[in-house]
Amino acid sequence: MEEADSREVEAALETERQFVLTLGGFALETAGATLVTNERVPSPRFNFVQELGVGPERQTSFFERALDHYFQRALRPTFRVPVPVAPHLDAGLRRLGFRPRTERLRLLLSRPGIERDRSPPEGVRAARRGDLDLVASFWTNERERPEFRAALDVAWAHPNPHERLVPLLAYRAEEAISAALVYRYRAAAGIYAVATRPPARGQGGASDVVRFAASAGVVGAPVRYSIFSQTERLDRRLERLGFRVAREFSEYELPADAELALPPIGPPEPPRWRPPRGRRAAPSG
Repeated sequence: MEEADSREVEAALETERQFVLTLGGFALETAGATLVTNERVPSPRFNFVQELGVGPERQTSFFERALDHYFQRALRPTFRVPVPVAPHLDAGLRRLGFRPRTERLRLLLSRPGIERDRSPPEGVRAARRGDLDLVASFWTNERERPEFRAALDVAWAHPNPHERLVPLLAYRAEEAISAALVYRYRAAAGIYAVATRPPARGQGGASDVVRFAASAGVVGAPVRYSIFSQTERLDRRLERLGFRVAREFSEYELPADAELALPPIGPPEPPRWRPPRGRRAAPSG
């Protein structure tokens, strides 16, 4: 990967972290990884470990620290590891009960100047403040909605410096069928949480909101857009819209029936380090 592409990837990953943070989450940096956490949205998509480089001799303490962070909050994280995955990390995660998902997670970046390539599609618009409940309904049920709605309202109406959040809605016959959140942090923007009502799938609403986000300049210009994909079919669709795969990750997750507890560490052992036992100097005087 060229140096310029690497910088764009890092900017896209930072934008994603800021997106989770602005919706009420936080990130804990530890040696070798960043632990992204959002207790308001207890989904693995908002609770993940971004591995940055953990050595074989330090992985045991790293895993214990990371899992304790999530398990004490009753959260199920995923571990996101850049491809190719180091053998010791794969073995360590499997010992803890994590398994790689069948499909890799891919980060796609837009071509430079994509907003100038085509006009925005019809039937899509930026949401208005009165659409807050409608927008929130695409990702939450009634029980979960108040927390997510409040976080979305704050981030949308009261952004911090260097950021902007714009929800999008796609319509068919005056009915909202698809939605997405476009979030900009500094000079990078991400298209997140693209969703379509189940009865309306296959009508092109999801593609339209992505095209609109990348062509209408709703968060300002110029920016480089990013989006995540977990299927080759979606990759091909996004490539036709002007995106290309920039980095791949293997995502490790716990089975649905796994208990949120660390395995026993075994019987007590003597200390592995002892202070030196050289001859002590005689007291003076």
